[in-house]
Amino acid sequence: MMMTNAKPAWAGVRAQSGGFSLIELLVVLVILGMIAGLVVPNIMQRGEDARVRATQTEIQRLSMAVDEFYLDTGRAPTALRELVQRPSGVSNWNGPYVNDSNLNDPWGRPYSYRYPGQHRSFDIFSEGADGAPGGEGANRQITNWD
Repeated sequence: MMMTNAKPAWAGVRAQSGGFSLIELLVVLVILGMIAGLVVPNIMQRGEDARVRATQTEIQRLSMAVDEFYLDTGRAPTALRELVQRPSGVSNWNGPYVNDSNLNDPWGRPYSYRYPGQHRSFDIFSEGADGAPGGEGANRQITNWD
């Protein structure tokens, strides 16, 4: 029997595939960066839009709670806190009408309440994402009279 020094067919494969080159890795990172640059701003905007919609819904809920408070007590609350804690000297209070956590907007600031209101019998509003009057998009004022 004669022995030969023949190498198996797969022996040269390892030398040819030494991994990814630096250029290939940089190309992949650039592509991932471009995808992230397109996707992330859209996702962030959707989060703000969801907060605006949640604020609109919460203001409607607070308006209904104020109406219910009025029907039970015969007067409007002087502050939104009265929807959670019984005010002194008020009979027929059947609250709490909302949870304590419902008195803050999605940005963590308390809802503004005016009684008597300038636009309705009472006004409930949030100044939006930036907390300042005016603005557009998520920064606009969100109210119970619009």
